[in-house]
Amino acid sequence: MGKVVLVTGVARQLGGRFVRRIQREPDVDRVIGVDAVPPEHHLGGAEFLRADIRHPTIGRVLAEQAVDTVVHMDVNGTPLGKRGSRATVKETNVIGTMQLLGACQKTPSVKRLVVKSSTNVYGSAPRDPAIFTETTPPKSLPSGGFAKDVVEVEGYVRGFARRRPDVAVCVLRFANILGPCADSPLAEYFSLPVLPTVLGFDPRLQFVHEDDAIEVLRIGAGEPARSTLNSGTFNIAGDGVLLLSQAARRLGRPTLPFFLPTVTWVGSALRSAGFLDFSPEQIRLLTHGRVVETTQMRDTLGFRPRYTSPEAFEDYARSRGPGLLPPETLARTVDRIAALMPAGRGQN
Repeated sequence: MGKVVLVTGVARQLGGRFVRRIQREPDVDRVIGVDAVPPEHHLGGAEFLRADIRHPTIGRVLAEQAVDTVVHMDVNGTPLGKRGSRATVKETNVIGTMQLLGACQKTPSVKRLVVKSSTNVYGSAPRDPAIFTETTPPKSLPSGGFAKDVVEVEGYVRGFARRRPDVAVCVLRFANILGPCADSPLAEYFSLPVLPTVLGFDPRLQFVHEDDAIEVLRIGAGEPARSTLNSGTFNIAGDGVLLLSQAARRLGRPTLPFFLPTVTWVGSALRSAGFLDFSPEQIRLLTHGRVVETTQMRDTLGFRPRYTSPEAFEDYARSRGPGLLPPETLARTVDRIAALMPAGRGQN
């Protein structure tokens, strides 16, 4: 008998892609996709069960299907399409995770748990270290939004791991996932025709391509390869960083700098108008940035992303089409301005 894998959050593109990928593993017998709404994309040969993980029925699904591997992908920062709300997302992230872990605890057949988490758990603050490792505590705990959800989710996962030490638990802290199908808050921000920024700040950003996200989830859900270990907590990001100004130039989108209080007001206005979830935590990210160390990802988990952070962003930019300013023209203009500056200007 092969593995029975249950995947949550399959109505989203990333969840659907993972379901189609994990079916091709030779040791997987059945794949069960779960979500509160039916997916608009196909799931290959997987079974779809309409179930809301916020409700206790998920426990019956695990028991009746004899699930041994659970991949929890229903931890998100944005509503699914235009049908949801921030309140619904929070309930699914927090209450849904509690119900799912409670069901896993009571189901003896469950032997492996993979959780899609986020580097939002570290927050973004002016006194942050240059690079976060998996053991670096945040300078200040997030006060709300998706970042606070992730902190609570990981707390519940640690509690579950203590109660079920026989279950291999893998927590993957993803940097900003980008690609042609990305539906993250940062992807929505970069889709704006003009990008509001914080005056005087040019944060460092990291990205992970959605193809790499699928692959590392597959590694987490399978048996560990020789000389690797796929249980524990891992930062997941592509090599390198990209400054916000560089990202804007590659998109061909102009930036509109504001003083920090004004950006906060603009974010509230965009949220109220329903354009995007420009939350306080995202404003902090676009002010202070965030960079994580990925040594454990390579040396322990044995995963090496195909895409660097700049390459992941480049693929996302191609999928969005040209912006208001052609990137080539914008890049040439910036290079000419830089060439005209006196040598050594801006250097210490």
